[in-house]
Amino acid sequence: MTAEPLPLQPDPDDPAQILALLPNRWHSQFLAEYRSGLDAAREVGQWPQLRALLHRWRLRATAYADPGFDAAARAARNPHPEDLVPLPGWTDRQ
Repeated sequence: MTAEPLPLQPDPDDPAQILALLPNRWHSQFLAEYRSGLDAAREVGQWPQLRALLHRWRLRATAYADPGFDAAARAARNPHPEDLVPLPGWTDRQ
C-alpha cells in the first residue's frame, strides 16, 4: 500500500493570492511595499519581516475586499459623540 500525497493547500500569505483579493486601487501600494520587502529579504535575517509584511497585507486585503469596508472606515473616522462609550475604570484617566 502506498500513501497518497496530501494536496497542497494554498498559502493565504502568497503575494499572488493577496493581489487577487485586493481591490485594484490598492495594487500599486501593495506591489511597491512587497518589492521593497523582497529586496530587504535578500539580507540574512530579514525573511521574517517579509513574511510579516505579507501577513499584514493579507489581513488588509480581506478587510478592503469587504463591500462594507469603506462605509465602516468613514464611520470610524467620523464618530458621533453618542457612539463613544467610556470604558469602565477609564473615566478618571486623562
